[in-house]
Amino acid sequence: MANSALLVMDVQRDIVDITEAGPGYLSRLGGAIEGARAAAIPVIYVAIALPPDDPEVSPRNRVITDAVRAGWFTEGEPGTAIHPDVAPRPGEALVTKRRGSAFSGSDFDLVLRARGIDSLVVTGIATSGVVLSTLCQAVDLDLGLTVLVDACLDTDPELHRVLTGKLFPRWGDVITVEDWLKAIAPR
Repeated sequence: MANSALLVMDVQRDIVDITEAGPGYLSRLGGAIEGARAAAIPVIYVAIALPPDDPEVSPRNRVITDAVRAGWFTEGEPGTAIHPDVAPRPGEALVTKRRGSAFSGSDFDLVLRARGIDSLVVTGIATSGVVLSTLCQAVDLDLGLTVLVDACLDTDPELHRVLTGKLFPRWGDVITVEDWLKAIAPR
């Protein structure tokens, strides 16, 4: 696990509120974050944020256009901040992206290469959004992948089940936070 990083993607105040991610989700995710820190696995946060005056979003991008109209993801607004229950510590990377994937419109690839990261442990909201988009690119970049199934969340539970049960296992390991924490615990 020396070249792994834990990704905490789009766990922002507004997104947590929209998906109604309750204390159970945030507690599990917090446990994964603390476990990574204890095992000296870097934690990298990813957040979507768009400039307030000119978000540069095509009307063809329905998801982000609708979000902009609703006032979400505006850079500097409180709702765009990482949820305080799982906030980064000083020195932990925070990558700002402009689209669905952690790689889109960000310096994420540079952050990974600078740290020698070749394997990702993926968490985030939503499974059918940032998680899926990021995994698609990560597969093409030949990165090792682990998806923490209960630290990913989607507003559509059936879509989450299909992605984590059928597609993601083709690309990497899909395990629970508890099993991952056992695997990284010092022996």
